[in-house]
Amino acid sequence: MNKTLIRICLATAIAAALPVSTLAQDNSDATPTVDDAAAFITEVEQFQREFGEYSARIAWTQATNITFDTNWLSTKVSAEGTEKGVAFANRAKDFNDVELPAEMRRKMEAIKLGLNLPAPTRAGAAGELAEINTRMGSTYATGKIELDGEMVPRNDLEAMMGTVRDPEKLAEIWTKWREVPVALREDGGNMKSDYAAMVALSNEGARELGFDDVGSMWRSRYDLPPAEFAAETDRLWGQIEPLYKELQCHVRAELNQEYGDEVVPLDQPIRADLLGNMWAQSWGNIYDLVGPESADPGYDLTELLVENDYTPLQIVETGEAFFSSLGFEPLPQTFWERSQITKPADREVVCHASAWNLDGKDDIRIKMCTKVNADDFNTVHHELGHNYYQRAYQDQSPIFQGGANGGFHEAIGDMVALSITPEYLQTIGLLDEVPDASSDLGLLMDRALDKVAFQPFGLLMDKWRWQVFSGELSPEEYNDGWWALRTQYQGIRPPVERNDSDFDPGSKYHIPGNVSYTRYFIAHVLQFQFHQAACEAAGWEGPLHRCSVYGSKEVGERFNAMLEMGASKPWPEALEAFTGSRQMDGTAMVEYFAPLMDWLQEQNEDRACGW
Repeated sequence: MNKTLIRICLATAIAAALPVSTLAQDNSDATPTVDDAAAFITEVEQFQREFGEYSARIAWTQATNITFDTNWLSTKVSAEGTEKGVAFANRAKDFNDVELPAEMRRKMEAIKLGLNLPAPTRAGAAGELAEINTRMGSTYATGKIELDGEMVPRNDLEAMMGTVRDPEKLAEIWTKWREVPVALREDGGNMKSDYAAMVALSNEGARELGFDDVGSMWRSRYDLPPAEFAAETDRLWGQIEPLYKELQCHVRAELNQEYGDEVVPLDQPIRADLLGNMWAQSWGNIYDLVGPESADPGYDLTELLVENDYTPLQIVETGEAFFSSLGFEPLPQTFWERSQITKPADREVVCHASAWNLDGKDDIRIKMCTKVNADDFNTVHHELGHNYYQRAYQDQSPIFQGGANGGFHEAIGDMVALSITPEYLQTIGLLDEVPDASSDLGLLMDRALDKVAFQPFGLLMDKWRWQVFSGELSPEEYNDGWWALRTQYQGIRPPVERNDSDFDPGSKYHIPGNVSYTRYFIAHVLQFQFHQAACEAAGWEGPLHRCSVYGSKEVGERFNAMLEMGASKPWPEALEAFTGSRQMDGTAMVEYFAPLMDWLQEQNEDRACGW
């Protein structure tokens, strides 16, 4: 999670707190001018600094000290921001037909596009939309799930999907999780009916802002016409798809060896519940079933950290040292004083790792419950990537304090984590000898089950929503449309029969939460493209997966040139500043996994792939 993104949204969510503009107050019939637009943007930026910091500090307080009172404060400020955002975005649309300088137009569009779900301006619509969204979120978070006669916490069920190997039990867990979105309330409604009502209301609001529908509005955030952006995601998927299909073919064959033809037929899509994840979006939990035999990576990072007496603080200091090696200034002292690096013993906190910028300047922090293990070592490097990005663009307008597009922020952190290679671990004294290339296959498979397996899911989540918002799918077709895409892109199928009364999309938090997912698909592409460009700048000549840019000042200089732009320029300009290319490119991911691709093709040589 990246709190800078909250600041950007809040830049579009404070209209109700703004004084009524002279234009609106004194002469509502007057034609808006460039000066009016400049005054409006100045108001937005001023209040964003104040309201953004205020809300971020409340959010931090709640996340690091969960009590009734901090929850109350967090809920209140969140509701206030949502309500204000509707009025703010609708003020911005008054300037749709005003010819503005490029930077002002970019700011004005960001103000409109920062509103995730626009409510119509008619009386009562904003409240109705807020009630629907609150109800959907509550349904997802509080739905009760019974298993073996006991009510089981949702987190426990998620974990069980990665450890249970009984197909019947997996099918039961998978199915019961998906009963929650269609469970009827006393008023006869459920999440599916709420979702359809949300679509109708927010589409009405989007049309008032000048967009065809909400899906078109979301795609407009990427500096391309909506149709062109959709085509761009298809192009990127086309570059990665052959690698995914080889992975899917191998995984299906190995699962067939584990479960037999009745459970895993070799001529059908894979059962979704067998892939180690509640949504089959990443498959790392079944590495033990599908990984290469005798693929020993040659070391265990967790063991190395423990043997070298690393502490959580030392892990964070090691992450800082990585960025210092690239030429970045040390983290401010306040980072060390104010960050939550380990879990406090005296209170409840949110342990999910996140990077924060609370004042839009130097108050950058991480929030983690760091443990001495490989996962948290990687996560620290990732989260610090967010922090250095946040600090780099601090001189930008608050409206531009964010990633160049939705995928940049996550890609920055992930790109840094790709440099945690055996060579890097040897350089910092954690590893005595670098294992030879024969140890790489297992590491690549483990990473592919996470990153390559994710890509079709990352793409289809929003493809389904685009079809829903455009009206291509009616509520009666929601579930059939969902499984048509999952079969087309992932080659998976449900473990039990589904019908049009089900609402399986609602089983994933980001659907009722209305969180766009395309940015994660793009981030998975960009992180490898960034990594490839960084390795070229560092003069690396070996396999891409073995490259670490630790110590390269040239990489750091080019890196910072992109980071400090924030969202002030169209993303192709930011991309060009670092990679030399204005086009996103999935071939870097393919190159990274080239040794694994060769091995997969050998394994699949006599198999019938496809579905």
